[in-house]
Amino acid sequence: MTRAVLSLGSNLGDRFEHLWTAVRGLDDVLLVVSGVYETPPWGDDDQPAYLNAAVLVQDGAAGPRDWLDRARLLEARAGRVRDPARRFGPRTLDVDVIAVWDDTGEPVRSDDPELTLPHPRAHLRAFVLRPWIDIQPYAQLPGHGWLTDLLQAEPVASDALTVSPRPDLRLESR
Repeated sequence: MTRAVLSLGSNLGDRFEHLWTAVRGLDDVLLVVSGVYETPPWGDDDQPAYLNAAVLVQDGAAGPRDWLDRARLLEARAGRVRDPARRFGPRTLDVDVIAVWDDTGEPVRSDDPELTLPHPRAHLRAFVLRPWIDIQPYAQLPGHGWLTDLLQAEPVASDALTVSPRPDLRLESR
């Protein structure tokens, strides 16, 4: 049985609807979903703000590659188009596999260029860490430490100030 944390983000079209559809697409494996946060773009400032969330999922038959395939399927359903010229550009839906744990609870590590685990930049992204804390307040990012410590360390701490909760948007019920 594997568990995974997935990060969801959208900044094109109906941002909330894209997140909502992704969460509904994970209903069969969904354990818990975070609150929704509005965040400035990361890596490319010339684009609209994002809505972000995190989910904890579990599936006894899924391996790390299965989580990546599922993430890409959700993105495709949302009309995601990958622009190789704008790696951090705008998107209808972005679903990143942040971390995976095997059936013994051990973190899975991968150096595969398509699926590096844990996610190689998660420890630098307040928009990943803050929603993840909602669903696992005492979690650690494998190889990096406690989420709360990472969120308080620079440069992430400065970015964390721009992660705005959106209590008016709820993904767990509608």
